[in-house]
Parts: sequence; C-alpha cells; structure tokens
Amino acid sequence: MCMLFSDEYTEPAGNGESSLRERGSKFLGYVFPVHTETALKQYLQQIKQQYPDATHHCYAVVMHPDQSYQRSTDDGEPSNTAGRPILRAILSAGLTNVLVIVVRYYGGTQLGIPGLIKAYGDTAQLALQHAGRAPKFMEDELLLATDFEHEQDIYRLTEKLGGKIVQRDYSNDIKIVLRIRRSEIVKCKKMLSDFPRISLLKG
Repeated sequence: MCMLFSDEYTEPAGNGESSLRERGSKFLGYVFPVHTETALKQYLQQIKQQYPDATHHCYAVVMHPDQSYQRSTDDGEPSNTAGRPILRAILSAGLTNVLVIVVRYYGGTQLGIPGLIKAYGDTAQLALQHAGRAPKFMEDELLLATDFEHEQDIYRLTEKLGGKIVQRDYSNDIKIVLRIRRSEIVKCKKMLSDFPRISLLKG
C-alpha cells in the first residue's frame, strides 16, 4: 500500500487473536495496535509471560503512517520462516502501527520451510482479520490568534475544516492550536482570507 502521496493510512481497529493447528503444532496469533517501541516490548513481554513454555514467540511490527518502521524476528525458527511471513501479512493487509505475535507450541513433527512459512503467515492473517481495520489520516497543528471580539471566527473556521481545537490561551489576545487533516492545510490558509482578524502564527 503506497502512502507517499496521501495523508491516509490504516491501523488495526483493536486487538485480534487466532489459532491454527498444523501437523501437531499449535500456533496462536495476537494483534496489538502499537505506536512506540516501549509498547512493543510491553506486549511481547506480556505474551512471553502468558506462554512461558511455548517453543517460539515470533513477531513482526510496522509503525508510522508511511510504514517506515519495520522489524521482525524468527525467535529460533529457520531464517525467514516466521518473522518475514508475519511481516508480509501485515504489509499485504495495508496496515501500520501494528504488532503481530505468533506463539508456537511444537507438536513433534517437522513442518519444513514451506510449512512454517504458511503456518506463520496464515496465523498472522487470521489474527489481523479478527482485529479489523480503522482508517486514519495524518494531522498537523496550526497556531492561530485573534482578539476576543472575533473568537467565534476561529470556531467557524474550525468547523468548516473539520478540525479540532487542542489548546487555548487567553492570556492577552486569543491563541488557539488547531489540529486539522494534513490535506486541509492549503485549504485552511486560503480560507484565512475570509477571516481577516485571524492571524496564522505557526503552521
């Protein structure tokens, strides 16, 4: 999924789980929305504590709207048979800000390279489907100022842009931090000509 020319991206709507059995081995998939490495480590530790006797705890993670942060691990499985298939499942789903962990309990029968790739990939895919999808978009913040008499102008501008006010300062005149969708920035700056008493201080 290409995100270079769009402010839109997609995250999991929530947590997801899945389970799969393959020739005696049991695979358990878990999806967590994540935005930081700290959260990644916390969820991984949580799963390891929940399944301390599992043979492997493999995972892949993708973060940032442009999917620029990508990590995966095979946790002792043959190279590229676990983490990489999990990562491919995430990218194929077009998701970001997501961690997928697949826990394996070895069942006594070797699955071979193709079997491992399919089992880990399928488990991740099922868990991602269970988590659902939540469309998001990148936002930027603008610092606007006006006098007390024209405070309502800022509220009207905010409503037209579908933005949200995240900070207010009434110390001298009125300063408001407005968060809007990135694709609306140019439109906002053009619309300021309709509100001559509003000044754009930053953004």
